[in-house]
Amino acid sequence: MVSKSKMNFIISLQKKKAREEEGLYVIEGDKLVKEFLAAGVPVKILIAKPEFLNSLSLFQKQGVEEIIPANYDDLKKISSLKTPHNALAVIRIPDIRIDAGNLRKELSVALDCVQDPGNLGTIIRAAAWFGIRNIYCSEDCVDVYNPKVIQSSMGAILHVNVFYTDLQKLLESASGDKIRIFGAMVQGESIYSYRLSNNGIILLGNESKGISEELIPYISDRIMIPKQTDASSGIDSLNVSMAASVILSEFTRVKGRLG
Repeated sequence: MVSKSKMNFIISLQKKKAREEEGLYVIEGDKLVKEFLAAGVPVKILIAKPEFLNSLSLFQKQGVEEIIPANYDDLKKISSLKTPHNALAVIRIPDIRIDAGNLRKELSVALDCVQDPGNLGTIIRAAAWFGIRNIYCSEDCVDVYNPKVIQSSMGAILHVNVFYTDLQKLLESASGDKIRIFGAMVQGESIYSYRLSNNGIILLGNESKGISEELIPYISDRIMIPKQTDASSGIDSLNVSMAASVILSEFTRVKGRLG
């Protein structure tokens, strides 16, 4: 059984302030928990049905500080989902630092005020799929450890570093170092004919407002995804996470051609 104090603690981690104070976040789902265990991620607390716990090997349990058997009612009370899974785990937030050298050597993504948890999670998933290791978020982006972000990233958070920083200072420094900054904008050149590169920063803006005015001067390359239809109603733009997937796919295609 899960104690009331432990339940209150788990529930509190649904709030950003508590996550920051404790340095912890929650993941839910049989598959997701097993992926974290398989990756050797340190787990502070594992709460799960007995049958789930029995399915784990001793090796998988080694990195877990505390294991608590629970029933459906317990999991329902502490879950952020309408229908709880068989397992939930509390994970330590990793201490990762920005390495400016990576900006010069590889392709990365910068996100300006992306607010929707599902969008951020999907962008992380796309980044992992296309081999992007680092995402730089403005400080007003949704929290990467928001339960909805974690769920929609589907474990991709294990393979992508997400940093929160002053994006204007980051882009100013990158621009000064002659690093190409590709801004996804309505008034841009078609990504399908544009001269892309193997490194640089892909800048994506807010869901409704796009890229902030103060960041536009640092963009060296304005790109866009051209619409392939004359229809005007209902499809005036692409969702930012959809756009990210298309753009990353095209950069990957060009990278393969450039070698």
